[in-house]
Amino acid sequence: MNREDCLALDAADPLKEFRDEFVLPEGVVYLVGNSLGALPRRTSERVRKAVEEEWGRELVGGWNSAGWYAQPLTTGDRLAPLIGAAPGTVVVGNTTSIAVHQAVAAAMRLRPSRPVVVADVTNFPTDNYILEGLGCQIRDFAEGVGDDVAAVLLSEVNYRTGERYDVAEVTARVQAAGALMIWDVCHSVGALHVDVSAADFALGCTYKYLNGGPGAPAFLYVNPRHHESAENVLSGWYGHAEPFAFEPRFRPADGIRRFTVSTPHVLSFAALEAALDIWERVDMAQVRAKSVQLTETFVELVGDALELASPREAERRGSQVSFHHPDGYPVMRALIDRGVHGDFRAPDILRFGFAPLYIRHVDVYDAAQTLLEVLDKELWRDEKYAQRLAVT
Repeated sequence: MNREDCLALDAADPLKEFRDEFVLPEGVVYLVGNSLGALPRRTSERVRKAVEEEWGRELVGGWNSAGWYAQPLTTGDRLAPLIGAAPGTVVVGNTTSIAVHQAVAAAMRLRPSRPVVVADVTNFPTDNYILEGLGCQIRDFAEGVGDDVAAVLLSEVNYRTGERYDVAEVTARVQAAGALMIWDVCHSVGALHVDVSAADFALGCTYKYLNGGPGAPAFLYVNPRHHESAENVLSGWYGHAEPFAFEPRFRPADGIRRFTVSTPHVLSFAALEAALDIWERVDMAQVRAKSVQLTETFVELVGDALELASPREAERRGSQVSFHHPDGYPVMRALIDRGVHGDFRAPDILRFGFAPLYIRHVDVYDAAQTLLEVLDKELWRDEKYAQRLAVT
């Protein structure tokens, strides 16, 4: 694969027009969409409108006139197709950690005689930290799902390696054992076809491939069969059956609204809404096909210069490629200094995320060549790259 081949692929790319929808700094190849997506061009105007017109003119009336009050549900319905869910099954708000807490606590109460929650020890740490905080007995997924297991919590795509689970197969196996299935789709939504409709609960963030912005609200899916039986242990006023009745005791709302917690962060919702305007026009089959092309090209171009940490087979990974290197942190710092942005995950992972809406094949080619130069010339040995920044 040479640069001319990549330019030809870009010319034929059915998603190529979407690149202009994003703000991308000149001279930067941004391969960190799996951590924080690029800024959609329309976001600034949408947030300006929320600030100056809705808040500025309507003041408190914006809760009614601008639809702020209903945002957790209306935005949930807009996001639902991206995870294979039906309207009325997704609520948006809070953070991923809070959504994990809600889902696991609800699952434990639905299976009170089963004290164990099964998780992958390589999950993003917050998932397992939440389990510890809830006092769950935790067992690794490799040990299987026995009759003492209340729920299984897994990430569809592993945040370090990009390895992908078969959602349908695992969900069926877990539910056949009498346990509840909870999926974390933070590293898959917006990068591939996601379908959690058969799961019991699912959750994820909106600031990675979905481009909702730093700190954008998370989402929680609850299967309709649990809407009237599952309990939201974070029983905030927003999830009350009649929030403005101001009753002294909590009475849960019907349906998915019982899983709301508190006042939505309106300005963050505005940014997410701008991103969803784009996603409502996207063909996810084309996104996945391009993701596979991009990642395959990168793996081929890097070759044996680094040890691959991701699965070699494209169908077994998400939209990222990870490599091992004992000095991965300074290597990544040197790469970023030369305009190619990836990130580092301890202990030795160089991680590259490929957002198909704005990454081109020629970007992949240029990134690979720069990486090979950094390695070949050992540019990463400069002392300044050894100093760790707060965010790696």
